[in-house]
Amino acid sequence: MQKGINRSRLYYIDNIRWLMIIFVVLTHAAVTYSNLGSWYYTEPANLDVLSFAVFGIYLSFTQAYSMGLLFLLAGYFVPGSFDRKGFSKFLGDRAVRLGAPTLVYMLFINTIIVYYILAFQWVVPRPPAGQAFLDYVFSLDFLSGSGPMWFALALLIFSAAYAATRLFLPITAVPVVPAAPEMVQADGRLPGHLAVAGLILLITICTFSVRLFQPIGTSVMNMQLCFFSQYIILFLVGIVVYRKNWFARIPYPFGMAWFKTAIIGGSVFWLAMMVLGGGLSGDLTNYSGGFHWQSAAYSFWESFFSLGISLGLIVLFKEHYNWQGEFERFMSENYFAVYFIHAPILILVTLALRDLLWPPLLKFIIASAISVPLCFLTSHLVLKRIPLLKRVL
Repeated sequence: MQKGINRSRLYYIDNIRWLMIIFVVLTHAAVTYSNLGSWYYTEPANLDVLSFAVFGIYLSFTQAYSMGLLFLLAGYFVPGSFDRKGFSKFLGDRAVRLGAPTLVYMLFINTIIVYYILAFQWVVPRPPAGQAFLDYVFSLDFLSGSGPMWFALALLIFSAAYAATRLFLPITAVPVVPAAPEMVQADGRLPGHLAVAGLILLITICTFSVRLFQPIGTSVMNMQLCFFSQYIILFLVGIVVYRKNWFARIPYPFGMAWFKTAIIGGSVFWLAMMVLGGGLSGDLTNYSGGFHWQSAAYSFWESFFSLGISLGLIVLFKEHYNWQGEFERFMSENYFAVYFIHAPILILVTLALRDLLWPPLLKFIIASAISVPLCFLTSHLVLKRIPLLKRVL
């Protein structure tokens, strides 16, 4: 396929999405070998200073913006979809595309991981498979078994809330926004730097407040509410962005100014925060939540870094990567299926490497190099060949 801009599709958004999904896989591999965070399978980590710094920086910086950016992009496509389909068809489509794979994951993929792949972790004799499955379902434990598909479940809930709101607040449907900025007519005033700063402050206050009761490391039905202030607000921002046509109109210098500030200023702020707050010693308790200045500072840093990186990536990809060749098309066609299936594949790869007495960083690099291509190939060669799964993935 020849490279070029297709004016009927926002290729730059597709390209951002598959890149973020790769980062999700790498994040779970990093948790496996650093033991910083929560995942199905982790290895005992005796990290040296360099490894602790690399894992800590990667996990902190990636967590700060990646999922928030995905919710922002998801929110962007919700209004147009509702306008075209209406209430019933919109919800039905979302139930199929988001709810069905999430339910399959909770009932079957999670069961396969816990009962079969991680069988060695059972501290008591395992019950028969049928009994274990029935206990899992009828105890409602499956509701907490969404694994990484919590994102799809949250997005389904957000979409349902939006649809319900539209019933009470009718909005005149608008045409789908064209992809090419030169085709777009100005539609009101763009938000400036002060508006972005105000949004950062709003997310900071909400995040800090939630973490007084739900610190980092806690969850409700596999939902880490400590991060949801950013997710909810950016999802809502995505809806507004669509209505105002801001993605196509954000000036490149504006987005890049925030991107550079986030990279440079955010790195300096993060390092100073960790040095002054004792984070470099490995004690991250005060950063996780509660009425501590470290928690407030970390909430601000996350919000600032998330907005800066998100704005920068959007204008960068819009300006330089708003096209797809064969590789990009392959990645775009498979990224959601990779998100769906990457957990068991990554776990199997890391289990295969567990007896190798290599440094954690080296095992992380090798496991990532194997798992990412394997996930995409599994999606393309297996999942996409199964008719029912192909429809929802």
